[in-house]
Amino acid sequence: MVCLKAAVKYGRLYSHPWAVVRERETGVVGAVDKVRVDKWLWAARFFKTRTLAARAVTGGHVHVNGLRVKAARPVQPGDRLHIRRGEQEFTIIVQALSGKRGPAKTAATLYEETKESIAAREAARCERRLIHAQAACPDRRPDKRERRKIRKFLRKD
Repeated sequence: MVCLKAAVKYGRLYSHPWAVVRERETGVVGAVDKVRVDKWLWAARFFKTRTLAARAVTGGHVHVNGLRVKAARPVQPGDRLHIRRGEQEFTIIVQALSGKRGPAKTAATLYEETKESIAAREAARCERRLIHAQAACPDRRPDKRERRKIRKFLRKD
């Protein structure tokens, strides 16, 4: 059983006395049976805050097993998540559950990214590099006359 004073002293107030036992067994901080999808995404470090994770889920950027879901939907090990974050897209399989945000190494053990997802992200990264390499890079800043021409051109549009 958890000593309540020690739990409060170290900033951990566990809702269930077996949470500590589960944490020791699984090696995952805050291991639980059910976790909301927004909370899991935050714990797995896909989003910096839980609010951003919830907005992404409600905005349709996260699909669980091919379905658009609400932020309160519980996630289970074996679920397939498709996450769109900006230009990046991830397809992952949930391996473990955690309701608390831990170190990055621990967060990486919560999921496994599919090979197709890794290949697609690598292809997109190569494509972005090619576009950036082909972009014209001026060898100097525009002088006063050239800046006036640029402003005149932009005002016409």
